[in-house]
Amino acid sequence: MVALGRVVLARREHVIALEPKGRGLVGTTLRYPYEVRDEKPYFEDIPDLPKEMLDLATHIVQTKSGHFDPSQFEDRYENALIDLLKKKQAGEKIEAPRETPPPRVVNLMEALRASVDAEEKKAPAPSTRARRPAKKKASR
Repeated sequence: MVALGRVVLARREHVIALEPKGRGLVGTTLRYPYEVRDEKPYFEDIPDLPKEMLDLATHIVQTKSGHFDPSQFEDRYENALIDLLKKKQAGEKIEAPRETPPPRVVNLMEALRASVDAEEKKAPAPSTRARRPAKKKASR
């Protein structure tokens, strides 16, 4: 059982579903119909994959799966903000961080295709000319 309500977040009103959880309540923001888009345009250009590729992907996911331990992660934004506040309280000069170039994102499928194309180009093409018979050595 859930209760529906309205809440203002980031200067906008949202519909929220409230449900009991243990000794408290859990709130889940819901979307208005105009915010929900049809999924077909996002997935229409994805080709059907061969069974072999799906099996490989399934194997990789199963191999890398494990129990989630949130203590292995840290909130780098919050930590940086706390450090900034401590520096400000100590009266240190705060400098704007230097801009770093965006990281290079590698499309794995493009890299794989390029690798396959490079291997195909290395393979010697069969000769179209007829082979000449080997020259015989002159006898003495």
